[in-house]
Amino acid sequence: MTMSVESGIRILAGIMVLVSLALGVEASPVFISKHWLWLTAFVGANLVQSGFTGFCPPTYVLKRLGFREEGSACRVR
Repeated sequence: MTMSVESGIRILAGIMVLVSLALGVEASPVFISKHWLWLTAFVGANLVQSGFTGFCPPTYVLKRLGFREEGSACRVR
């Protein structure tokens, strides 16, 4: 069973947010720098942008990795 591009994008965005929070929040045991929170802001902005435009850059990568396209929320232009 192959995962859809839409599921892959959600998983990728979730992982990036969790990693950036772990590295950017001072209360975290793996804290590095508060500047990691910019990654969280970037991921959020990209999700909002793709919701309006339908363009999502990670779609290209996920399709090449073998994720199936049907049911995808993002279009490749």
